[in-house]
Amino acid sequence: MDTEALVTVAIGDVAVIVIVSRLLGALARRCGQPVVIGQIVAGIALGPTLLGRLPGDPTSRLFPPEVLPFLTVLSQIAIVIFMFVVGYEMDGRQLRQGGRAAATVALCAFLVPAGLGVGAVGVFHGAFDAVQPGHADGRTFWLFMAVAVSVTALPVLAAIVRERGLAGSPEGTVATTAAGLMDVVAWLVLAAALAGTGHATGRSWQLTLLLISLFVAAMFLVVRPVLGRWLRRSRAVPANQLTIALGLALGSAWVTAELGLHPVFGGLLAGLTMPRRDGVPDADVLRPMEQTSDLLLPLFFVTTGLSFNIGSLDGDGGLLLLLILAIAILGKLGPAYAASRISGMDTHRSATVAVLVNTRGLTELIVLNVALDAGIIGPALFTVLVLMALVTTFMTGPLLSLTARRHKRETPRRQEKKVVPALTDGRT
Repeated sequence: MDTEALVTVAIGDVAVIVIVSRLLGALARRCGQPVVIGQIVAGIALGPTLLGRLPGDPTSRLFPPEVLPFLTVLSQIAIVIFMFVVGYEMDGRQLRQGGRAAATVALCAFLVPAGLGVGAVGVFHGAFDAVQPGHADGRTFWLFMAVAVSVTALPVLAAIVRERGLAGSPEGTVATTAAGLMDVVAWLVLAAALAGTGHATGRSWQLTLLLISLFVAAMFLVVRPVLGRWLRRSRAVPANQLTIALGLALGSAWVTAELGLHPVFGGLLAGLTMPRRDGVPDADVLRPMEQTSDLLLPLFFVTTGLSFNIGSLDGDGGLLLLLILAIAILGKLGPAYAASRISGMDTHRSATVAVLVNTRGLTELIVLNVALDAGIIGPALFTVLVLMALVTTFMTGPLLSLTARRHKRETPRRQEKKVVPALTDGRT
């Protein structure tokens, strides 16, 4: 296939991806799910799981191997921009807003599932080895499993909080803040795992870690103050700020990739480095970067869907999926609920916090793709973990509705219990 034909097919693929993702995203919203859920389903539907099973294998015809590198590059750019937005929106003051309750929830809801994930690899090593022969060993894989079952999708959680009217509420604030804290820890642990692999660098992990530390220090101690002074100048118009933001995100992603980490770390670091206006993200930078990310993210979901094939899941994979689901769900819900209750929240708010922090969604998919690209996991375990991410995200909406209905039923009963003794005392 010549260059002109490749460009033609790639343009057609992008058109199909954008339209299908938009339609299924709208359908997901009508079903009470976040738009990103519909986009994830669109990516899977266009892959071998659904479209590829039709006569003639339409997936292979629609996405020939020669075109996949082009789509992969665009999807990686989308993720870099998305991670920039995540980092740029992270506010230290907001992370402190949840106070002790958020810190307690984050600590329990991260350490418990992480510990269970590592313990499961040791205790049920045979189950992991059956799905991923020869790769379920070593510090890197153990650290990855700790992150895979304990991460929380802050962007999806924040969208759910807004759509459910929980923004500004105690439970919404605690859940969002705890998710931000857990995401920071998760990315640090995953970076440590990848730094030890030496992928694509040929350097020792000690030297890699030193170079990464120097780069991070340079970004915060040199790049950030220089950009801050330049952007405060009167000639720094919005168009220049957007250009700087995009260049910073892609440049930082390139450096982290050269250092042996995935480009997503560079995007996140760039977002954290980008100066804010009066302590808050500049709308002239944030809005267009969000819009660009939203437009291109469906490409990431499709490249993920092309690596995901539920038909390849055998009996061993099914059993491992049940084990990982139990660890991921119970390891999140129980500790998060207990931590919220210990922090003084009532049963309804504690249950809401627990359900919210169990959301994985897009962040989990990014983690899994990073691990797949680095060779930490293979396609079979990738499929199992993607299913875990989908189940834990799908269940968030129904569980929130269930806790809300239960709270409405129990509220009149509590009021009756308070009123009846008062009436009795008055009569006596």
